[in-house]
Amino acid sequence: MELPDRDGDGYLADMSVWTEEIGRAMADADGYTLDDAKWAQIMKAREYFEEFGSVPPIRKFAKYLGEEQNTVFKLWMTGPMKPITKYGGLPKPTGCV
Repeated sequence: MELPDRDGDGYLADMSVWTEEIGRAMADADGYTLDDAKWAQIMKAREYFEEFGSVPPIRKFAKYLGEEQNTVFKLWMTGPMKPITKYGGLPKPTGCV
């Protein structure tokens, strides 16, 4: 699959072209494995974005998921909001991630 244009950080240049297939292909191209648990969080972040019109900070997102923050961090093994938003076709998070 040919990926749409991405910026220097790997985010889609045009968020409107995102599909699940593109999100998974972006992760594959970056050598990043997305299991079902990670994909579920990506879809919840998209749900949050549709509902509130913004990318949530990790505290709000963990609460939205009904999870502890450290549980979310352990799943992603890194700051979770960057890969969640990147592969979810959402804008880059602001602030600390």
